[in-house]
Amino acid sequence: MFLPKYPDSPTPPPAHTHISTHQEAPVRRSLPSVSIDQKTVVALVVGGVVLTALLAAVAVTAISVAVAAVVLRSMLRDHHRR
Repeated sequence: MFLPKYPDSPTPPPAHTHISTHQEAPVRRSLPSVSIDQKTVVALVVGGVVLTALLAAVAVTAISVAVAAVVLRSMLRDHHRR
């Protein structure tokens, strides 16, 4: 029969590692790379559209409340003059 071939067992790492006595300049580490895929871009665009729509709705509501307040004020002022 066919027997599977097993890889050779690797040699274990040495127990003692060499430590140099001279100081080396510290290694500058860069920021980790961030992968941006299509789903992330779509989520950001949809989130931006939703937030913009909510902001527009709040602005329209504020304007309509202000207009209603001015109209009511003028109606009440005319009512008190009579």
